[in-house]
Amino acid sequence: MRELAGKSAVSFEFDEHVAVKDVIHRMTDSFSPKFMQALIDIELNDPRPNVLIFLNKTEIGVMMGLETEVKNGDKLVLIPVSHGG
Repeated sequence: MRELAGKSAVSFEFDEHVAVKDVIHRMTDSFSPKFMQALIDIELNDPRPNVLIFLNKTEIGVMMGLETEVKNGDKLVLIPVSHGG
C-alpha cells in the first residue's frame, strides 16, 4: 500500500468527525487508480477483503466496522492481507 500511495503515512483534515469509510473514500480519491484497485474489492465495493483496518490499534471489526467514528488525532492503519491458493 505504501508503494502504491507513494508514502508511508498521510494526514487528512475533516470539518467534523467522520466514519472509517469516509477516510477510505478520501484515500482512494487522493492516490492513483492502482491504489484504489488494490484497496477496494470491486465485487463487494469494500476494502475489508484486501486489508485489515485498525483504528488506534483496535481492528474495526470489533467496533462498528466501516461506520466506526474517526476523531482528530486518531491513527488508522491498513495492513494488506495476502490471498493465494
